[in-house]
Amino acid sequence: MKPVRLPAAATLALPRWALFALGMLYILPGLIGRDPWKDDAGSFGIMWTMAHGHWQDWLLPNIAGLPAPEEGPLAFWLGALCIKLFGWLVGDVLAARVSTIGLFVLGTVSLWSTAFRLGRRSEAQPLRLAFGGQPEPDDYGRTLADTAVLIYLGCLGLLLQSHETLAVTLQGALLSWFLYRSVRYIESPSLRNAVRAGAALGALTLTRGYAPPLALLAALFLCTRSLKMPAAPTLRHLAQAAGTAVLVALLWLLPASLLHPYGQTPVPDWLDWNASQLSVPSWFSLKAFFRNGVWYFWPAWPFAAWAAWAWRRQHGMMHIILPTWFVGALALLILFDPVPENGDLLKLLPPMALMAAFGLPTMKRGAINAIDWFSVMVLTLLGVLVWLFWIAKLSGWPAQLAKNALKLVPGFKPEFGIVGFLVAAATTVGWIVLVHWRLSRQRTVLWRAVVLSSGGLILLWVLLMTLFLPDLNYSKSYASVARQIASRLPADADCISTNVGPAQRASFAYFGHLPFAGVEQSKCNYLLLQDGATPSGASLQSHGQERNVNQYGDGVMGGRQVMATFNPRDWTLLWEGRRPSDRDERFRLLRRAR
Repeated sequence: MKPVRLPAAATLALPRWALFALGMLYILPGLIGRDPWKDDAGSFGIMWTMAHGHWQDWLLPNIAGLPAPEEGPLAFWLGALCIKLFGWLVGDVLAARVSTIGLFVLGTVSLWSTAFRLGRRSEAQPLRLAFGGQPEPDDYGRTLADTAVLIYLGCLGLLLQSHETLAVTLQGALLSWFLYRSVRYIESPSLRNAVRAGAALGALTLTRGYAPPLALLAALFLCTRSLKMPAAPTLRHLAQAAGTAVLVALLWLLPASLLHPYGQTPVPDWLDWNASQLSVPSWFSLKAFFRNGVWYFWPAWPFAAWAAWAWRRQHGMMHIILPTWFVGALALLILFDPVPENGDLLKLLPPMALMAAFGLPTMKRGAINAIDWFSVMVLTLLGVLVWLFWIAKLSGWPAQLAKNALKLVPGFKPEFGIVGFLVAAATTVGWIVLVHWRLSRQRTVLWRAVVLSSGGLILLWVLLMTLFLPDLNYSKSYASVARQIASRLPADADCISTNVGPAQRASFAYFGHLPFAGVEQSKCNYLLLQDGATPSGASLQSHGQERNVNQYGDGVMGGRQVMATFNPRDWTLLWEGRRPSDRDERFRLLRRAR
């Protein structure tokens, strides 16, 4: 017997305008007015270099001369194209994030469409009631689709990654798209649907390598076997999908290999990076997956786990089989990664949110109410704390809160921003209205159980990205350091060698317009060094004072070469400084003495 019994009144669809407004309120804060931070500045640097560089930069991704071909170029192509199209209108930073908005729309629309198609299938429908009144298939499908999107938006991991110009952001959106194409193929096995699924796999290959597409292709095949689809035509179609993926990947691999941008090819480094993503599972990867996944997938994973339990007695249910195989294959892929990152978890969110949506209708009302009360109390309390910290940093009262708020941003002078305040206040009023509506005696609709979790998370994000955005820009951006360096750099400087990392290099190139050495340049008369704040080692004589130089960062791909030939006696110090909020980094600008 199916575990779902619902009246038609429980499947009232969320108004389209409300879902759209919620999505825009989710994605726009954190994109508008935010400087490139350390987490995504490197990716923005690749996009910016492509948009303002030559054709070689599109084939060999690099950050102002620092090669970075490891992940693949597709995410950076999209960002660079948006800079080309919109940079003159909104600035390069926000223009690059237009692609982020597009990826968010692609991911959410694909997830909604996937849940809708699965939810309207006959095997997913609730039990027919004795006297009628059960929902229509399309109504039930729309309600489940709305629920899946709300769970997706309520996940902490998506909130952290979806506002950054990263390759993993594109990967998550493309996985949602492949999930949708997989459903279309299973519903109507044909060459056309197989080729479209293969195009999604090819795009994934150009985004983060070939391992995820191979895992997804295997998951799709296992799903077809679990659904007892004919093996021979399925294998033929999946082979055609794999061929399509290879053709899409060759759009970059072939010209990058034949044309040799900047006298080299990025393909060997790309293949080496792909190979480094696979290893024997270790205790470290297992521990990292569960330790980070507990909060990263919240609140999707409890609902998804309950769905697997509630539907365990049913067989041939595509809405359970498909996301289960996808989650299993992708989880194994992460466990085989020797050094998994938080961004790698993003690709599990779409299938997990999809499965969670089908677990929600089977839950008891008491469990749903407990989740609601937990969301109301915790998220409201956190929202109040954000407002209190904001008041404290402006007014100095309460004194302890003011001290804690300003401790992380030494030297920062907070100011009242009318636009941010109005947006934060309007969002807070919206949260109060939402809580009142949820707790009132309205008709019980299915998505009411998750709307508070999603709405509360959006409230906290909007408050942080409006009331505390200046503070965060001050502490996380390298803009002030870049301008200081630019002010001390002689006007005739045409080349700077450096050992700084990708994020710092991108920030200095964008904010300070520093002329870093290109891919083919090797010797410059100026040197920008990054080291620890309290180094010890070789002494550097400058302006009559002895200074220590050691503990230099390797500055990914090039830092070791810089330091291998560095002799303090050959250089004169022009400037030294760091971000006020960062005590672990120090930068030094030097000029060749002879």
